[in-house]
Amino acid sequence: MSRTRIKICGIRDAENALVAADAGADAIGFVFVRSSPRFIQPLDAADIMSLLPPMVTTVGVFMDTPAEAFSDVEEDCPTHYSQLHGSEAESLVNQCSPVIKGLKFLPESLAEELRRWDNCDAVEAILIDSPAPGSGSAFDWEMLVPLVKDVNKPIFLAGGLTPENVGQAIRIVRPYGVDVSSGVERERGIKDPDLIEAFCDAVREADRD
Repeated sequence: MSRTRIKICGIRDAENALVAADAGADAIGFVFVRSSPRFIQPLDAADIMSLLPPMVTTVGVFMDTPAEAFSDVEEDCPTHYSQLHGSEAESLVNQCSPVIKGLKFLPESLAEELRRWDNCDAVEAILIDSPAPGSGSAFDWEMLVPLVKDVNKPIFLAGGLTPENVGQAIRIVRPYGVDVSSGVERERGIKDPDLIEAFCDAVREADRD
């Protein structure tokens, strides 16, 4: 089995970006949603991006951002991927390619949403979050397994992951990657270097099982 990819989301400073890279994170995420406590100005994110090792992937996180505003952000901070967490129309998703499409774990609608975005060429991976993204709440991973078994796109697991539970989540779902934000924070919006390192260590430990 290939190793589980790690994305540390909500990075707002160079120190934690470099800690994440050194700890083995494959990607870091910059949140460009103004209502989020993890919001970062695109130019500040671009400054951090310039300091990263060359093989670390960068992801810009958006939610229901109009095409013109999206283009403005991308001009200031051209990340490798755009992660879209809202109710974006497929026409907008196609304009933001390549995309990681974020979906909420809502069992009554998730199967249909997975089929929809699995068939969208602009979407290169699907991220499944808790019903309340950013809340730090986990969901029932066992219920997710049958819903993703026939999905062709890589699956990222998010929502309430921590250094303590990410190993169990990986063993149950076996996702392509895991995404963490609040689970590596010492307070809301403030990352903790020790927790970032512990999270990456826990993922690697699960991969060895």
